[in-house]
Amino acid sequence: MPSYQLAQDLRLPTNALDYTILAIYFLVVLGVGFAARRSIKTSLDFFLSGRSLPAWVTGLAFIAANLGALEILGMAANGAQYGVYTVHWYWVGAIPAMVFLGLVMMPFYYGSRVRSVPEFLLHRFGPSSHLLSGILFSAASVLIAGVNLYALAIVLEALLGWPQWVSIVVSGLFVLLYITLGGLSSAIYNEVVQFFVILAGLIPLTVLALVRVGGWSGLSDSLTASQGDNFVSAWGGTGIGSDNPLGANWLTIVLGLGFALSFGYWTTNFAEVQRALSAKNLSAAQRTPLIAAFPKIFIPAIVVIPGLVALVVAPDIGPGSGLEYNEAVPLLMRDLLPNGVLGIAVTGLLAAFMAGMAANVSAFNTVFTNDIWRPYLVKDRPDSYYVATARVVTAVGVLLGMGTAFIAATFSNIMNYLQTLFSFFNVPLFTVFIIGMFWKRMTAAAGFWGLLAGTVSAMVNYFWFYRGGLIDIPTDQGANFVSAIVAFVTGTLVVVVLTPLTRPKPVERLAGLVYGTRAPGVAEPPAAGDEAWYRRPALLGWGAIVLAALCYLPFSF
Repeated sequence: MPSYQLAQDLRLPTNALDYTILAIYFLVVLGVGFAARRSIKTSLDFFLSGRSLPAWVTGLAFIAANLGALEILGMAANGAQYGVYTVHWYWVGAIPAMVFLGLVMMPFYYGSRVRSVPEFLLHRFGPSSHLLSGILFSAASVLIAGVNLYALAIVLEALLGWPQWVSIVVSGLFVLLYITLGGLSSAIYNEVVQFFVILAGLIPLTVLALVRVGGWSGLSDSLTASQGDNFVSAWGGTGIGSDNPLGANWLTIVLGLGFALSFGYWTTNFAEVQRALSAKNLSAAQRTPLIAAFPKIFIPAIVVIPGLVALVVAPDIGPGSGLEYNEAVPLLMRDLLPNGVLGIAVTGLLAAFMAGMAANVSAFNTVFTNDIWRPYLVKDRPDSYYVATARVVTAVGVLLGMGTAFIAATFSNIMNYLQTLFSFFNVPLFTVFIIGMFWKRMTAAAGFWGLLAGTVSAMVNYFWFYRGGLIDIPTDQGANFVSAIVAFVTGTLVVVVLTPLTRPKPVERLAGLVYGTRAPGVAEPPAAGDEAWYRRPALLGWGAIVLAALCYLPFSF
């Protein structure tokens, strides 16, 4: 069924109160953009907020930047399609990697004073890896921005009945306006506001959804009856050779999702790392992903549960039924929320999608300007020239995102699409990064060819072996886990083989770039006893990991 007809079926019963709430929110967003514009004097201000923000602001922005289409529509769609297995994307597929980023990798990022992940590769491996990673990351940012635009278009279709292309264009232009006005500061402060608006919209939806199906016990009983016991279990049926709705066993879940995809995304995705780099000091930068880890642990309660309820309310949801998995949340909003609360929920969704779009577009303008345009195309211009260039690049990124939104529209579950992109772009980058960070002997040539080989191998596995039917994997997500493992293993093998055959960088030029070394002039982080307990990164990190592990207990038996 065409998307515009589907939107008519999902039209939300909004009234003047709901539209008033929406209007107030949009005025606040634009006001923040205009206010942030006054502080933009240099490129550092535009790209990294002058490295002046406190940890609690960057921490909330860190989680809000991720709490976009990836979370709301994507994880609800995952819940409807794969069941409780979706919690793996949080407790094993996010928390350990976020802790690793804060405790191990942020000292390298922040201490080297880089403005992007590719810039770090420039210092470690040289211009070839730098340019390749800049191009790959720019492409990934635009593709992921398109996912957020498409998700936003779904909500606008349901809200106003607009055709999909109109919704995409209007949404993109609004995001373009507030990012161009205030740069990263505008995006970050709006993300803090958006985080609380998102919670205000999703918590009532989740509560009413559970009431609709008789609470968690009623939901669990209904899903067990229709989908089987494994659908409401995190680990049931994941033995090697067993069948389960996710189409993956425990080994591919742990290695593919929990290691390759998770660490690849959280440690190298500059849309996230950029928030930590804008913190006022190293301690605040380290605490940014650790502070974000605690709300991340509980996000499944408000995004996965609505997807599970949608499957009970609309058992035929999925391809060919006229209702896609992506539309689980708009379906519940239409059926469950009263006016006023509906306005808050719609505002929360729009806020989430704009946060995700803004995160990727602001990362795109930073990487393209600083890692492609400035070093290789137009060199040695005044700082003001590059700020102006970044504003133009922002517009280009939004326009390209409008185009890639129509690619996302071809997927019934946008999470499947996103994980495919992560296996192509993030995992190979993480492979090269993590080996080079711990192995001084690794060479620039090994870094370049390892990155390229990992990317190509993931694409070959997905498009030729999986899509071509040469290997039998039950689901797209199972295929993504395998692609991630293939990318990591291939990249590692290329690095290990090439490194002894090529010349390494002199050890004295690796200060601050390899574990165990520190860049000249960079202060040591505060000792554990020199800060209050809630400011100690190690304590925060291990606390998050223990709490995430405990969350598995109710779903493991």
